[in-house]
Amino acid sequence: MKVLKRVCVIATCFLLTGCAVKPSTNGQADSPRIVATSVATCEILDRLSIEHVVGVPETQSYEVPKRYEKAEKIGSPMAPNMEIVKSLAPTIVLSPNSLEGELKPKYDAIQTDSYFLDLKSVDGMYQSIQELGKRFGKEAEAKKLTEEFEAYKADYLKDTQEKEAPDVLILMGLPGSYVVATENSYVGSLVKMAGANNVYGDGDGQDFVNVNTEDMLQKDPDIILRTSHAMPEQVKVMFSEEFQTNDIWKHFRAVQQEKVYDLDHEKFGMSATFRYPEALEELKPILFP
Repeated sequence: MKVLKRVCVIATCFLLTGCAVKPSTNGQADSPRIVATSVATCEILDRLSIEHVVGVPETQSYEVPKRYEKAEKIGSPMAPNMEIVKSLAPTIVLSPNSLEGELKPKYDAIQTDSYFLDLKSVDGMYQSIQELGKRFGKEAEAKKLTEEFEAYKADYLKDTQEKEAPDVLILMGLPGSYVVATENSYVGSLVKMAGANNVYGDGDGQDFVNVNTEDMLQKDPDIILRTSHAMPEQVKVMFSEEFQTNDIWKHFRAVQQEKVYDLDHEKFGMSATFRYPEALEELKPILFP
């Protein structure tokens, strides 16, 4: 009878409290479940050696790091599929802050925590790296990456800081249209970091501004840079046709002196990536020949 009573007591404890079931001592019960909605975000997590990524973007242009190739595809970076995101039961969703206005309400609607990385500049990217390092216990990795960036930046500026800064107009294109990129855009931040002046400055806080060509002409840029948000080959054709058929461009000093350059879409896109050294090295002979 004593044995039977003891069994009954143990069984009752399990049923009423559940306290006899302990989480795994290897920490798996407390592991985060991360959804990363952009390739740039995936690359940052990979550099920080962060595991537990359960959702990644689906894109034809880029590949996610091998570490996350088995993660669930959650749709395009611009419009992730919220049903799939919710089904993954993430503890947090990570996205670029350029999409915060569109995506934050959707994450709130499915009651999912989110964090938006500042990928509008290289400095912003490294601030986000430090924040993620603290959040996921990767402070040492974040510190190492940041120190490497600071060392590179100091070395790069040695070659340009004594030279006269050129005035630059930056055009960001989509098939059929284009806008002006300010210092607050990623490509604009690279040009500023390289030591040049953006003729539209910080655009009163905007990343991109719509400006007519007459106003651009009045800015009299020394150099015109062109890049694309998407579909780079189509955009390159569009820019070529625009500069050939719109007579106003022939009045630009930069056009007359053949100082118009098409930048590599993969290095000069919308979000900061670890390819920024390649981008800055590409800019150096253009801005400071």
